Amino acid sequence: MLAATAQIERWFRLEWQDHTPPFYGSVDLRNAGFKLAPVDTNLFPGGFNNLSEPMLPLAVQAAMAAIEKYCPDARNLLLIPENHTRNTYYLQNVVRLRQILRQTGLDVRLGSLNPEITGPTTLDLPDGQTLQLEPIRRIGRRVSLEGFDPCAILLNNDLSAGTPALLADLSEQVLLPPLHAGWSVRRKTRHFAAYNEVAKRFAKLLDIDPWLVNPYFAACTKIDFQAREGEECLATGVETLLSQIRAKYREYNIDETPFVIVKADAGTYGMGVMSVKDPAEVRNLNRKQRNKMAVVKEGLQVSDVILQEGVHTVESVEGGIAEPVVYMIDRYVVGGFYRVHASRGRDENLNAPGMHFVPLPFASSCNLPDTQSDPDSAPNRFYAYGVVARLALLAASVELEQTDPDPSRHG
Repeated sequence: MLAATAQIERWFRLEWQDHTPPFYGSVDLRNAGFKLAPVDTNLFPGGFNNLSEPMLPLAVQAAMAAIEKYCPDARNLLLIPENHTRNTYYLQNVVRLRQILRQTGLDVRLGSLNPEITGPTTLDLPDGQTLQLEPIRRIGRRVSLEGFDPCAILLNNDLSAGTPALLADLSEQVLLPPLHAGWSVRRKTRHFAAYNEVAKRFAKLLDIDPWLVNPYFAACTKIDFQAREGEECLATGVETLLSQIRAKYREYNIDETPFVIVKADAGTYGMGVMSVKDPAEVRNLNRKQRNKMAVVKEGLQVSDVILQEGVHTVESVEGGIAEPVVYMIDRYVVGGFYRVHASRGRDENLNAPGMHFVPLPFASSCNLPDTQSDPDSAPNRFYAYGVVARLALLAASVELEQTDPDPSRHG
């Protein structure tokens, strides 16, 4: 990857001529030492508060590029956050996002989809800052706030609870990301199918095995964890994936225990996730495990799951097991952080209660690999993280094209 930097950057440049990147995104990566792969791609990133201060100018520049693409003369932007107004970490993310967008020359106000917000509502944050949420009004085919008519609407709400009629079929207002990027429509299996194709093209460019940047996956539908329906599909899928992974481990002489991550095909926040090393584990779930897997954010029942090759992590930060999360606006990497969990193992999901975040010094090093230093030095590792994260972002743009209810927008 380091030897092919020029080819990689040109390849991305050409790809972005054919595909429009999502407005923003974040990618969870796992670095196993022998393999570097994305394990989740979020199109409504909610951790801008975890990025380091030096990345802000980069984020502002990237946001300017994105806004110019959709609304070059935009003055007003409506930002729609998640409904959970008591999560102060999330609200600090909203403050940071508003700060970035304001620096692009936009007047930014916050509109809420929460039916409990019936008038201007001020939220106080622990650091003394405040946010004001306002109810969104719909008049004809436009949405607005009192005395505020936005050109662009930025969703920082992943629509797990469903697609709001309030935002459907808008006229002359650009909605970013589009409604079909929400978890009420989006599926992880669809994303990783698109990623599979992107990874193949990228691997051909570098003449490497696509598996080195790509996790195997499979799908199971019509699952009912409570009624124990679909267990056989899960067990068969796990067995198939484990045998595929074992074959690769033999090919590369890797001395590790293969594992599979089972998780809900839609949704986020690390809910509905389990790590499995034997098919028997999904056949014999106890009640607590079944309850945990059956429901995700907004109380939604899980019926479809993705089975994904587990990727170990060799990263550790401050004594805890870690994985990098890379943040992008438009097609640019603007920063990242380590998700760290002191009581989880190298083969477990780290997106769980007890995690904390450590900013990565991404701003200067992510785009500038150092060919004179060790391949695993910080600038080179971060560059590789940025490359694989951009592959996932490219896959997300392909995925959104494929699922767009109006395909004419993509020629």
